[in-house]
Amino acid sequence: MAGGQSSSGPSDGPTALRMLVGAHLRRLREECGITRAEAGERIRGSEWKISRMELGRVSFKQRDVADLLDLYGVADEAERAAVLRRAKEANAKSWWYGYRDVTPDWFQRYLGLEATASVIRTYEVQFIPGLLQTEDYARAVVRLGHGTAPPAEIERRVQLRMERQALLERPDPPRLWAVIDEAALRRPVGGAQVMRDQLEALINIVMKLPKVQVQVIPLAAGGHAAAGGSFSILRFPHPQVPDVVYIEQLTGALYLHKQDDLDQYAEVVNRLAVEAEPPDRTPEILTGIIRDLRR
Repeated sequence: MAGGQSSSGPSDGPTALRMLVGAHLRRLREECGITRAEAGERIRGSEWKISRMELGRVSFKQRDVADLLDLYGVADEAERAAVLRRAKEANAKSWWYGYRDVTPDWFQRYLGLEATASVIRTYEVQFIPGLLQTEDYARAVVRLGHGTAPPAEIERRVQLRMERQALLERPDPPRLWAVIDEAALRRPVGGAQVMRDQLEALINIVMKLPKVQVQVIPLAAGGHAAAGGSFSILRFPHPQVPDVVYIEQLTGALYLHKQDDLDQYAEVVNRLAVEAEPPDRTPEILTGIIRDLRR
């Protein structure tokens, strides 16, 4: 898939705070039996605005949060101060702010979710997942999608992808579980040498990082559970924040939150884990593909 604090890498920061503040406001509203439309009217907005606030998709105006706390009957000064403080902190600039010229809004949201997640489960059919790409492989992938962009823009997009990967080296990295179609591993993106280097780097990653697990769906398996294409499921360390299914498209992305969708994709990813080769076979499989690329 596509996609600061360059010294320490991505952290959950404002995205996590927005999600927590939004989830807290949603809980308060539901406890009062107030609809989103009623809450929206109170802050001179709409039901859609309340929905986006509760999902942590937008920044918070102090006046809006204060008015909602009034509506929800939150009179305790300490609680009000804590919520307002968190809402203010949630408006801080995210680590990718300096790359906003090369990141559309729909992808900026994913960057925040990715950096906040405690578990990332992904299935890829065409490319190595972005978090596991080498710089040369990433450059080749970026050129495929932005072939007419000037070289400086290509390099900025590549650098953004490299900075994303810092989250795997954090003291508390997320668990990354990637299921990759064998076709993606055999497609020589960037040429045979770039692909060999990528596969060797992938072997090193799975051997070095215990929280990274890679499984391969062999071509011989034929059809499988994820026939619809690539997707990711992100889980967060805060129980009040629901999972998100992310499906990237050519000019946008889908973010699925409904429980029925989550259940269906969770079932698919669990079936993929059974249909794929076991994780301990991944280095052997990758070594065999590298050997084939040398012929």
